[in-house]
Amino acid sequence: MTVDLAELKNLLIENCMLRLSPEEIAEDTPLFSPEGLGLDSIDALQLAVAVEKTYGVAIKDSSVAREALHSLASLRDWITRQKNEPAGQG
Repeated sequence: MTVDLAELKNLLIENCMLRLSPEEIAEDTPLFSPEGLGLDSIDALQLAVAVEKTYGVAIKDSSVAREALHSLASLRDWITRQKNEPAGQG
């Protein structure tokens, strides 16, 4: 299973109420850096809930969140790894 980047961009825009178009967000743009999108902890929570609802995988702790929510590319890769792991492994 691979995760569609355009779908992730829309998920991000809708759940974090960004006033951007999907084309304005590069897959390697940092999500939480001031040089990137500048999201905050509330955005992180909303995005984590949306990822769990949409893809059925939970971001369980802060170290996982730091890895998974660095950029859309890292989030896509993390979700893909979670979905492709055998049951009980992740």
